[in-house]
Amino acid sequence: MNNRGRIKRDRGVSVNNQYITFHKFGSPSDVLKVEHRSIADPERGEVLVRMLARPINPSDLIPIRGAYSHRIALPSIPGYEGVGIVEAVGDDVAEELIGQRVLPLRGEGTWQRFVKAPASWAVPLPDSVADDTAAQLYINPVTAWVICRSVLGLKPGDTLVVNACGSSLGRIFAQLCKHFGLRLIAVTRNDRHAKELLQLGAASVINTRDTALLPALMELTGGLGANAAVDMVGGELGTKLACCVRATGIFVTLGLLSGVPLDWAEIKRKTNARATMFHLRHWNETVSVQGWQGTFRELISLVQAKKLLLPPPRSRFELSKISEAVRAAEGNEGNEGNQGKCFLM
Repeated sequence: MNNRGRIKRDRGVSVNNQYITFHKFGSPSDVLKVEHRSIADPERGEVLVRMLARPINPSDLIPIRGAYSHRIALPSIPGYEGVGIVEAVGDDVAEELIGQRVLPLRGEGTWQRFVKAPASWAVPLPDSVADDTAAQLYINPVTAWVICRSVLGLKPGDTLVVNACGSSLGRIFAQLCKHFGLRLIAVTRNDRHAKELLQLGAASVINTRDTALLPALMELTGGLGANAAVDMVGGELGTKLACCVRATGIFVTLGLLSGVPLDWAEIKRKTNARATMFHLRHWNETVSVQGWQGTFRELISLVQAKKLLLPPPRSRFELSKISEAVRAAEGNEGNEGNQGKCFLM
């Protein structure tokens, strides 16, 4: 087991927990506060995890601004991802987990020093997977994996077109397409990342700043169109992407980097492809513990085989520097080609 300087903690002994919280919705740099409280012992079926690293994702910041205010109780602790070490376990949890590095997911927000999470959902990690990589294994990799593996229904040789492909998520799609034998047409807004995307697994790259999307894609597919498309942009660019899908195909939207909704009426006029929205939380609501753990085992095996590479942090901040951290993260939001996230350490 990996103990990494584990803190000895006896049950019933109070431990001070530093955490980030917000009591109202608004700009993250304005409403996030550093607070402290005693951490209680883990309850039955829980683990208590001392956090080592947490990336700051757009999905962490969006709820703070109030986008999902109808389902968020205030005050709230943000953070969906992160890696840490099990410090204590509740009843019915094997003590052998103590000292194990895990992803403490589906429990409390990760932007705190100690996190409690259900032991059955905590993902154990081998020593061969570094903290910086492990901390990023949830939001983007699981999203891309589930879409490629379960949602699209593609077979080897089928064509998938993905926009904003210079992004962190786009790079993961490129690597997974290579793994699954799919032909990826990567759509970008410039040529800065074309070489890297081709190396990662893309078959072709279309720069929409210089080239009209639909004619270029039709030429690449022999006039048939793509079997599937994944849109992360929305707005006009996402609407044009949907029109690149053949009638028997599928169009999946999972983000609005542009901040502008898709023109669903235009999509319906231009294509008979099936259109759907993907939300990771909906998958979370239906997946079994076995399916959850199996998905992470598959992703970890790809990391170990160097078939899935995730970028190192762009910058690191202590929890106490949360305002500076989110300002740095917000400054990079929506920039295709992000070479690393801001991390809370």
